[in-house]
Amino acid sequence: MTDFELSSTEVDGYSIAYREAGQGPALVFLHGFLCDSRCWRRQLAELSDSFRVVAWDAPGAGSSSDPPDTFTTTDYARCLASFFDALGIDRAHLLGLSWGGILAQEFYRLYPKRLRCLILADTYAGWKGSLPEPVWQERLATCLRDATGPTDALVAKFLPGLFTDAASQDLREEMSAIVSEFHPIGFRLMSLSSAEMDTRNLLPRIDVPTLVLWGDDDRRSPMDVAEALHGAIPGAELVIIPNAGHLSNMEQPDAFNAHVRRFCLERDAT
Repeated sequence: MTDFELSSTEVDGYSIAYREAGQGPALVFLHGFLCDSRCWRRQLAELSDSFRVVAWDAPGAGSSSDPPDTFTTTDYARCLASFFDALGIDRAHLLGLSWGGILAQEFYRLYPKRLRCLILADTYAGWKGSLPEPVWQERLATCLRDATGPTDALVAKFLPGLFTDAASQDLREEMSAIVSEFHPIGFRLMSLSSAEMDTRNLLPRIDVPTLVLWGDDDRRSPMDVAEALHGAIPGAELVIIPNAGHLSNMEQPDAFNAHVRRFCLERDAT
């Protein structure tokens, strides 16, 4: 499959790397922690016939520069808005997976008029807003500890929870290579961001078309989280992808892409 060329732009003093393909309405992808734009290559390949697809490396991930250790979710959202400006994107379909979905919600809070629609995939209303307190506190402590530990141990710990048991070895090796190149500061900041956010008060105020898209065997963000998001966002649509784990876009790309295409095209038509 094509590996789309990596480009970069200067945004708010940071070098932001990204991959881009196609023409048409902008469709922007936000990755989770321990990931970067490489996680979206199946979406870039398949959806670029209908959209201008863009996947960034967030500050502290992939080939982008590291932010300061004071960077917050709001700082990430403001940087994303400046990234839109740098690429000449006024409004976009915004799709965030896992931590990227938390960022997408904060972006909506700050810049609602810049969204055509919102797609929240295998994400949370922040860990604080979706998980029991002992669970998210332990998860945060584990992530902060692992951010400074051996890379091999991190890959071995996180990889099993990202896919279903049926995921291919090729897919596991692809993800292992991405995780192994994580930025310690980015992992730490995105973990803190995930844990500290609680968007439950925001969700009922979301008034752009919203798709909640979930793998049926997501072990990091279970189905009750998807149902809570769906129930809280007015008019949201919930779609469950069979035989998919937390990275449903990588494990079942055909189904994932079909739902994204259909939802975005319907929004553009209206």
